[in-house]
Amino acid sequence: MEKQAKPEVWMRGPIANIPSLLQPVAHALLQVEEDIQAVLQSVSEQQIWERPREIASIAFHVQHIVGVVDRMFTYARGSALSEAQFAYLKNEGKQTGGIDKDHLLRELREGMERALAELRSTDIQQLGETRYLGRQQIPTTLIGLLFHAAEHSQRHFGQLLVTEKWLNA
Repeated sequence: MEKQAKPEVWMRGPIANIPSLLQPVAHALLQVEEDIQAVLQSVSEQQIWERPREIASIAFHVQHIVGVVDRMFTYARGSALSEAQFAYLKNEGKQTGGIDKDHLLRELREGMERALAELRSTDIQQLGETRYLGRQQIPTTLIGLLFHAAEHSQRHFGQLLVTEKWLNA
């Protein structure tokens, strides 16, 4: 008997204690996490750092997703990035000691847990309020930043998937 594929996250119903208007953000982030877990099972420790044709590595995409979610949620709170966040950004995709698949998955899980906790505490009455992006203080909205965290994560998962297909071709 063939194992039935699990429905996508958005098809499994609401995520507990997440406001209904923010369910799509939560669903998208959790889907990215699940999809990355599946892809990392199909590659070796060495392959996560490979850059075929100089495209970004799988490890870069995972780190970038973690970083983007963290940065967008920081701006969503109305805060500026910390020195630690700038350091993380600078080191995305750099192969440093101790970063293996387990490390990447742990970072991803912890980042998504933090994001979901923030979504749970987000006041939906503020979704249209102005927030500012980056050092240039580009005006946007709370909902715009949360949505961007989700869609940018999915965009990088797509790129990660192309890298994985190339490596396993």
